[in-house]
Amino acid sequence: MTKDAITAVGRRKSAIARVTLVPGKGEIICSWPLANPALDKEKILSALDLVGLKGKYNLRINLIGGGYQSRVDAIKLGVARALVKLDETNKTTLRKAGLLTRDPREKERKKPGLRRARRAPQWAKR
Repeated sequence: MTKDAITAVGRRKSAIARVTLVPGKGEIICSWPLANPALDKEKILSALDLVGLKGKYNLRINLIGGGYQSRVDAIKLGVARALVKLDETNKTTLRKAGLLTRDPREKERKKPGLRRARRAPQWAKR
């Protein structure tokens, strides 16, 4: 790590993304291959684009757990949090765009006697 590196963590469902911003040319180095690279890059870089720093920072991303969409959302949150650490004035812009709000929804646990969290077995008269 260099002294200019800024790290932040983004979470969504069971996905955890550790994002490191390093001054550079806008490269994205991810520990996991992205399912749709062109679309994912656009979503991931939306926070940098909003602040006007697109192409000025390299992203190093370490992903753990989750599925396709939750990973992308976790990365977006991590990038936004790193930008706030970089400059506190970015906070209002990112907050208005909804990029700093963590989505708290998690999978509900399965209950005994049910098939899923709320799905009951089909009722049979005979």
